[in-house]
Amino acid sequence: MKKLSIYSMLLAGLMAFASCEADRDSNPVLQEPTEFVLNTPAYVNSVYDLSSSKTIELTCSQPNFGYTAPTIYGVEVSLTQDFANSIALDTKYTTAKMAVDASEMAVAFTNLWVAEGKLEADFPMTSEFYVRVVAELTAASGTIASIKSNVVKLPTVRSEFALPPVKLPTKLYLIGGFCDWAWANAPEMIPTVDGTTGVFWRMVYLPANSGFKFNTATAWDGGEKGFAHATISDVAGAGTKDDGGNIGVTNGGWYLVVIRSAVKGRDIEYTVEMQKPEVWLIGGCTTDGKWDELMDGWMFSVPETADDYFVSPAFAQDAAEGPRAYVKIDGYDWWKSEFMVLDKKLTYRGAGGDLDRVTSKAGQRMYLNFTNDTGKIE
Repeated sequence: MKKLSIYSMLLAGLMAFASCEADRDSNPVLQEPTEFVLNTPAYVNSVYDLSSSKTIELTCSQPNFGYTAPTIYGVEVSLTQDFANSIALDTKYTTAKMAVDASEMAVAFTNLWVAEGKLEADFPMTSEFYVRVVAELTAASGTIASIKSNVVKLPTVRSEFALPPVKLPTKLYLIGGFCDWAWANAPEMIPTVDGTTGVFWRMVYLPANSGFKFNTATAWDGGEKGFAHATISDVAGAGTKDDGGNIGVTNGGWYLVVIRSAVKGRDIEYTVEMQKPEVWLIGGCTTDGKWDELMDGWMFSVPETADDYFVSPAFAQDAAEGPRAYVKIDGYDWWKSEFMVLDKKLTYRGAGGDLDRVTSKAGQRMYLNFTNDTGKIE
């Protein structure tokens, strides 16, 4: 009987030990790995031509996080061994053997050199290039542990300029106190004819002590531009100023806002011109049907409020082609910024083709409401 009790105690102890081992296996403990090695590529001393290669193969060790779990590998590159300025490539990998997209690496290579002041004309470029890998242990809550590998030097890397061309904007929108800072109410600026020069205009009423910004999209997406993002030319005496980052206007009233854009390196530079709100008639309705720009006596009157009409002088004569209206943008012929009242709507030529003609009679006038883009001839 005593012998049986001893056997029972030994069996209970073994079962308890096995239970502890099972608990330890089912509840692994996260470890911070201390070693993670990026291997030197076999052809490290060859020329890596990123423009003519498809992939660059990298291999690394698997860091020991304490238990088997999905590990995500990402590649970082730099022009210097200290990675003072670096770029993390977008593509991620789930194995320790990575076929890195050479075109993705070429874009990073180009961006890093552009940040150093190099221009497209300086390419192709050949230089040292440095690579490292970041391994991350992930869970539903996100990254829970990570480690960076050693740095590997690629002595000779070559690439053509690998960035897409910087293009001038094709659309611009104004937003400000005049439209309650609501993108749904933000007017689209009018491009000069053909829409490729990056020059836009808009007649707008700006309240006193208000401000505005502009953007290529109707959204607060980080692309909006204000006082610090443009050179301001206040020809009309608006009293422009930095209004908390907005382009502030001290003196309320109507302004012809002209925005010019130009490519400078990899950036787009903007000039905002605050012009006088001058609208002009030209063509068949004028005295002798002249087509001279800025003719004396043929400028519209300017209203005092945002909702009233700009009113033309009375037409001098009947005209089959009728009136033609425009604002004058320096450097452009009048027809590149013309508009007309068609079916009581203010229609801008913009980047489109020639506008329909309107017949008119002597004594009639043209009325334009730039706030709601309506008008009439009567």
